[in-house]
Amino acid sequence: MSSIIKHIQIIDRIDKLIRLQATGSPEVFADRLGVSKTKLYRILNTMKALNAPIVYDMTLQSFIYQEEVNFACGFYEKEGNSSRLNPFVG
Repeated sequence: MSSIIKHIQIIDRIDKLIRLQATGSPEVFADRLGVSKTKLYRILNTMKALNAPIVYDMTLQSFIYQEEVNFACGFYEKEGNSSRLNPFVG
């Protein structure tokens, strides 16, 4: 699988965990994702460069979004069609 697809998949996983406010500390989060803390921060910085309003909330012990946002990456059927094409199933 290409590295860009792996990168998108990890961003998608990070997004889901942030939405659940279930990342844990940076150390726990990196371990949960199977990446180094340095790589985690690189990915978070990439997401921030794409306008993701990510911050760490000490009270919740989780990364959160400061405002409501959506993340979507892939090809989707045109509006009006009921199903979505999944770029990660092959």
